[in-house]
Amino acid sequence: MAPTAQAPARPTAAKKAAAKKPAGPRPAAKAPSAASAGAATATLTVTSKNYSSWSLRGWLLTRFSGLAFAENVLPPDDPSTRAEILLLASSIRVPSLVHEGTHVWDTLAIAEYLNEVCPDARLLPADRAARAHCRAISGEMHSGFSALRSSLPMNLRAHFPKFKVWSRAQADIDRICDIWRECIATYGGPYLFGQHRTIADAMYAPVCTRFATYDVPLDKVCAAYRDLMLGQAEMKEWTRDAKAEPIDIDELDVEF
Repeated sequence: MAPTAQAPARPTAAKKAAAKKPAGPRPAAKAPSAASAGAATATLTVTSKNYSSWSLRGWLLTRFSGLAFAENVLPPDDPSTRAEILLLASSIRVPSLVHEGTHVWDTLAIAEYLNEVCPDARLLPADRAARAHCRAISGEMHSGFSALRSSLPMNLRAHFPKFKVWSRAQADIDRICDIWRECIATYGGPYLFGQHRTIADAMYAPVCTRFATYDVPLDKVCAAYRDLMLGQAEMKEWTRDAKAEPIDIDELDVEF
């Protein structure tokens, strides 16, 4: 029988201080900057690179697609974006992509749009069964794993060694690892659907950061996939920017 989940423990002052950087001045939204080679034909709006897993997914999808885009970063202390990061908003509308007069938000909608306009990127597998599988596990990430999201929020600046994971979040972790092992065994790796990065890899990339932040024990196969994704050039670029952010969100800088 799984242990009964207990109320989250508040962090000690020392642990909280270790997980945070000193607060700095609050910046205004950054002006759009080129985020891909060539002349930008699109604008992608994101928010905090340290805390927003949905922004990371949308950004990775756009980078994986090869679409040239300018990046517009909303400050995480903006009330509406803060509500989205804290899962308090009625819906998630960041990230959002504007391309040739088309405005699309919601990460899966962005993924499907990019697959249409950038078919050479192969964001979905060519095989029909694999394509359906890719969509299914991406949808599962999109709509599921609420315990993982709430108890292990994305925080790239923090590290909690030997973090104690409560039972419901552990069930989410176990399911995610089952997905990874099945995909790698079926399609041969190193990515979830073989030799090419797909929508699914972008969808699960923030989970890789959570597993690193909270020191989640993984088997050899899952640890290798986590390390592969964290070692991607795009992930390293995003992480550098995240660690340079001056704004902390106190609710996400605690050890639960």
